[in-house]
Amino acid sequence: MNSIELVKSYEDTPHQLTGHGPRNIAVLKNVFESVDGTINSDKYGSGLVIEGFQKKMANFLGKEAAVFFPSGTMAQQIALRIWCDEKDCKKVAYHPLSHLEINEEDGLKKLHGIQPILLADKDRVIELEDVTNMKQDIACLLLELPQREIGGQLPSFQTLVEISKYCRQQGIKLHLDGARILECLPYYEKTIKEICVLFDSVYLSMYKGIGGIAGAILAGDHDFVAQSKIWKRRYGGDLISMYPYIMTAEKYFAERKDRMADYYVQAKELAALFNACDGISTIPEVPVTNMFHVRFEKQAQEIAPILAQAQEIMNVGVAGYLNNEEQGCSFEISIGDQYEQIPKQKVKVLFEWLDEKLKTLNL
Repeated sequence: MNSIELVKSYEDTPHQLTGHGPRNIAVLKNVFESVDGTINSDKYGSGLVIEGFQKKMANFLGKEAAVFFPSGTMAQQIALRIWCDEKDCKKVAYHPLSHLEINEEDGLKKLHGIQPILLADKDRVIELEDVTNMKQDIACLLLELPQREIGGQLPSFQTLVEISKYCRQQGIKLHLDGARILECLPYYEKTIKEICVLFDSVYLSMYKGIGGIAGAILAGDHDFVAQSKIWKRRYGGDLISMYPYIMTAEKYFAERKDRMADYYVQAKELAALFNACDGISTIPEVPVTNMFHVRFEKQAQEIAPILAQAQEIMNVGVAGYLNNEEQGCSFEISIGDQYEQIPKQKVKVLFEWLDEKLKTLNL
């Protein structure tokens, strides 16, 4: 899949349809302007700054304990390694488009010798039948909620309950790749604890939906977290201090954890505007989280100049890139704080202009 970047025309706009705003130094500066400079930093995974936040996140997720990692990639590889060692089985199962399969340079295989079993077709979520029909024994099943690479789609909550029950009956650990799990709560109409109780271990990103600098939380029972801390040290993840990551995570988590329902409503509104344009559709048609994919019928080479022009004329950032696909091209939308800052009339004019341009292109 090749792509065309529209970064300059996108980042030069005062408003963007997606995200929380520019990822610049202000993300950190806004936090530390009000912080007492005499507070002691964390040191090699210890100290009030990190231990207090870990305890808070464990309570929030309904787990016995939690540990802060510098990256989700590190956290999830370690989680799967722990479950494989416990069962003495080097096999795990997950979706074909899982981050571990397509973005981590085979880290799980090369570093741990773990063999992934890929479940379900790549364009749909994992269902109960995919799990019950597995022919191979596995140590752990990983479910990504929402499934990012297919537009943030989700299985039903009842499916989660049934998969969890089956895994416990079969002695299979269930791990939640919940980088964006908070964004699923409005659709499921469940609390975070009602979801996390179904899983043996849980990962939550501190930057993807929350908007922090970097970092991740990994949570589970006391023994699991104790082992994860050992593996974190082995991975070089116990940096001398991580307080810039932790303190920004804590601030933006507090500000945004209860805003997911707003983002969800806005995502459905925005998706409807895209779907009303000639030659555009969204996946899914009606979003189930604050995330969805926008697909054009034409290739990126034809669409990129139109979007660049729209961004320049309308002063609204639509997309920073376009990925070419077998038929047409696409990009991802993830609603954050930015969308509601754009005047409604400006959004309306933008989509009217875009629709007219695409109709001309499709004649």
